[in-house]
Amino acid sequence: MKAKQPLSIVKMKQMKVNKEPITMMTAYDYPSAALVEEADMDIILVGDSLGNVVLGYDSTLPVTIDDMVYHTRAVRRGAPHTFIVADMPFMTYHSSVSETMKDVRRLMQEGHANAVKMEGGSEIALMVDACVKAGVPVLGHIGLTPQSVHQLGGYRVQGKTPEDAARLLDDALTLERAGAFAIVLELVTDQVAAYISERLSIPTIGIGAGASCDGQVLVFHDVLKYTPAYREKRFVKTYADIGSTIRESMQNYVKDVKQRSFPAQSHAFHADDVVLDSLYGHGKVE
Repeated sequence: MKAKQPLSIVKMKQMKVNKEPITMMTAYDYPSAALVEEADMDIILVGDSLGNVVLGYDSTLPVTIDDMVYHTRAVRRGAPHTFIVADMPFMTYHSSVSETMKDVRRLMQEGHANAVKMEGGSEIALMVDACVKAGVPVLGHIGLTPQSVHQLGGYRVQGKTPEDAARLLDDALTLERAGAFAIVLELVTDQVAAYISERLSIPTIGIGAGASCDGQVLVFHDVLKYTPAYREKRFVKTYADIGSTIRESMQNYVKDVKQRSFPAQSHAFHADDVVLDSLYGHGKVE
């Protein structure tokens, strides 16, 4: 069978024109990436949300560039034919262009990403412009930006006032002018997200931003309830409860081992009589 060709940023823009929704899913390791690629996902995002979801932190802030490179490389091995975007972690693109480029280079060369993602609006336009001019596709991210959660006052819906809506639109247009190929809109009121999507010539990818965006992204573990203590989220649709299945399976394994019902004879490998004779000196022991 002919290998799948990764989506290009040119095709993504054409999908917006054709009103063909873009599908994006996070993935943080080889097996999840492989399964996502098998589902024919358009884009995989290696999000710094791995801090909360995989690494056990209470926010994305502790995630390092080394973490992102490591996980992006694993995702690439699992999904060699999918367009992969890697997050730039906290404070890696707010100093100098040269410092930013060092970390961008690592995600592209070591992590084998197709593009990078940056959170923020007008304040990061210079970095977006520099990356694009260097040949690196950049995905923008506005609305609820987890790296700025303390400044935003928590995980709050954005675009609920005229001033906030105007700011979001200005940020989106600025990122578009800087060369971003698409923009994630996170936890933005659906009407504001729809208006921004209409005004932009590049695609918008929504998460908690309504159905009018040009695409949607969700977290792999949210979609599957693949977490020890799942917290319901209004903007998430879960398609399976893998967490409960895993928990029950582990409990059953513990029970079977404690009761010596595992391993059974069907799980064991048996030596020939000649081997047993050499060990015990009297043939096979029943």
